[in-house]
Amino acid sequence: MLLIQHPAGGYKKIFETCGELNEPIPAIVVGVIPEWLSGSLLRLGPGLFEVGAEPFYHLFDGQALMHKFDLKNGHVTYYRKFVKTDAYVRAMTEKRVVITEFGTAAYPDPCKNIFSRFFTYFKGIEVTDNCLVNVYPVGEDFYACTETNYITKVDPDTLETLKKVDLCDYLSVNGVTAHPHIESDGTVYNLGNCFGKNMSLAYNIVKIPSTQKAVRDSSPRISHSILEHLCLLHLFQCFFSVSSISFGMTENYFVFVETPIKINLLKFLTAWSIWGTNYMDCFESNETMGTWFHLAMKDPAKYIEHKFRTSAFNLFHHINSYEDDGFIVVDLCTWKGHEFVYNYLYLANLRENWEEVKKAAMRAPQPEVRRYVLPIDVHREKQGKNLISLPYTTATAVMRSDGTIWLEPEVLFSGPRQAFEFPQINYSKFSGKNYSYAYGLGLNHFIPDRICKLNVKTKETWVWQEPDSYPSEPIFVQTPDSVEEDDGVLLSIVVNPGADQRPGYLLILNARDLTEIARAEVEVIIPVTFHGMYKP
Repeated sequence: MLLIQHPAGGYKKIFETCGELNEPIPAIVVGVIPEWLSGSLLRLGPGLFEVGAEPFYHLFDGQALMHKFDLKNGHVTYYRKFVKTDAYVRAMTEKRVVITEFGTAAYPDPCKNIFSRFFTYFKGIEVTDNCLVNVYPVGEDFYACTETNYITKVDPDTLETLKKVDLCDYLSVNGVTAHPHIESDGTVYNLGNCFGKNMSLAYNIVKIPSTQKAVRDSSPRISHSILEHLCLLHLFQCFFSVSSISFGMTENYFVFVETPIKINLLKFLTAWSIWGTNYMDCFESNETMGTWFHLAMKDPAKYIEHKFRTSAFNLFHHINSYEDDGFIVVDLCTWKGHEFVYNYLYLANLRENWEEVKKAAMRAPQPEVRRYVLPIDVHREKQGKNLISLPYTTATAVMRSDGTIWLEPEVLFSGPRQAFEFPQINYSKFSGKNYSYAYGLGLNHFIPDRICKLNVKTKETWVWQEPDSYPSEPIFVQTPDSVEEDDGVLLSIVVNPGADQRPGYLLILNARDLTEIARAEVEVIIPVTFHGMYKP
C-alpha cells in the first residue's frame, strides 16, 4: 500500500467552520453517473468549530451540520444546514458555548453576578443534544443522533429540524448508540445504558418494531407503546459506563464488547456539575480487566452467562457478526491496548503540522482489524482446549480453570498507524450473515486519506487514493437486482483543499475494484463528516 505524505497540511481545512447554504447548489459531473443511482446521500458531522471567541476543543464537539448530495437523472446538487438543536440555538443566541460537549466544558454566563454563576453550577448536568454523529430511519421518519438520550427528527428533503426527542421520556436509558441495527422489515434495534440492580450500570437492548405506523405530523414516531426493553447486559465493573458506540447483531444473537475504557459514573455525577468537567475528563481505563464479550439471545430475549475475555483493546465500530456451525464470528476495527484513542482526537492535535501529527500517532494505540470467534455451546470438560473448529479461521477460544473463555483473534488487516475504520458492508443483504467484503475509510496517522476494500476471507485489499485528498466513510449502494455481494457503488464525500476550483466533491466508485465511475464537484469546502446513509 502506497503511503501518501501530507506536508502541505491540507487536511486542516476539513476541521474549519463553514456556513450553511441558502439553497442547493449544482455540481459539475465528471464521468457518467449510473442511471439507476437516484436518491440522496445524507451525512452528518461538525460544521461549527467555535462560537464567538470560544473554541470547541475536541473532534466530537463541533455543532452538527447535515449534508445532502441529491442524485437524479445524472445530475447532482449539494446542500447543507445546521441541525437546530438546543445546543446550537442557544450557542448562537448567547454567542458562547452553553452546553458542555464531549471535550469542551460550558461555563456559566460571565454576565451574571457571582451568586447566579455559583448556583448555576449546582443545577445538575445538562446533557448535549448535539446530534453530529449519524442519521437513520425509523419507519418513514429520519433521526439525527449522537450518543446521548436525545435524538432529533429531521426532514431528509429540506434538512429542516423538526423535533427534539428525549428517549428518557419513553425508556429507562441514559443514552443509546448512534449505530442501531435495522432489519429488512424496518425493525430497529439499539443498545442503551441504564441503571441495574443496586445502582449498578448495565446495558439493555432496545427494540422499535416495524409494525407501528408513522405519525404523519411533526410529532416523533417513537412512543411508549412501541419501544421495548429486551434484556440487560451486566458489566464487569458496577460504577463505570463502557465507552461503546456500536454493537454486533446476528440472526439470533446480540454481541456487546466491554472494553477497559469507561466513564467513571461518580466523577460524572459530581465533578462535572461542580467544576465544569466535560465528558473526556470522566473517562478512565482499567489496565488489568482486559476486554469482555457479552452475548444475548434475540428471541426469547435472554442474557447468556458465558464469560468471554481477551486482551485489552479500544473499539468503536463493529464490521459484521454472523453465526456459523455453532459459532459466532465477530469482525471488529480495534485499537490495541487500554489507552483511550480519543485522547489523540483533540482538534489541536489534528490541526498540527504533518510531522507533529505523525509523532502523536506514533504514541497512540495501534489499529488492527480483527476476527474473534465465540463458541455458543460451551462445555467445561473441554478446559484447556481450543473450542473453535471452523476451518477458515485461526481465531481461538480456550476455556480456563476459572470458567472464563480466553479469546485470541485472527488479524484480518494491520499496518503501522494505518487504520481501516468507519466500516461498511453490503448491509441489506449481508448484515448478520457470512460475508466476504468490507469497505472502510483509511486513516493515515488519524488523517483520512484513502478508501479501502478488504476481502475478509483472503485478506486481499484494494485502495482508492489521490494526493491531498481527504475522503469520508464510503457508503455501499447495491446495483438493482444484483447477485454478487460487491456489485454496486461506493459513495464518499472528498475534499481536495489545494484544488484550483471545486475543492469538494461526491466520489462514486465501482465497489468491485474501487475504480472511479464519476465525481460531482462543488465550489465549496466540505468539513469532516462521520456517518450517514443513502436514501433511495
